[in-house]
Amino acid sequence: MDEMRLASWDDRFWAWLIDVLLMSILWQRILTAQELSAFRPEGIALLGFILFVYWTALEGYRGQSLGKMLLNIVVTGPVGECIRFRDAAVEAFGKAFLLPLDCLIGWLYFRKKRQRLFSRMADCIVVNRTE
Repeated sequence: MDEMRLASWDDRFWAWLIDVLLMSILWQRILTAQELSAFRPEGIALLGFILFVYWTALEGYRGQSLGKMLLNIVVTGPVGECIRFRDAAVEAFGKAFLLPLDCLIGWLYFRKKRQRLFSRMADCIVVNRTE
């Protein structure tokens, strides 16, 4: 990656929303098949688990979820290198289970690199794809 430009919070939000909507379709199908309620703890936990696995797998493998692919942004290490599955799992955990806290702390303390708390813990940044 030649020159890295940090992705905007707006692009990151839209990528997140696309991912959540896509995975919610799968979640709803599983809920229906298993006769689970979306409003019970096990239904909510299932969505978190699906999102965690989805983000860990795709961002650990390619650095991009489907939402990020559509918006042409990518998760990288601090100098543009690919992230490892371990890093993707740390970052995905914050998004899947603790997003409000993850974002709030990131917005307050890590503004310069536009990192969420768990992105900072994984030493990852989100940049615009230049290729």
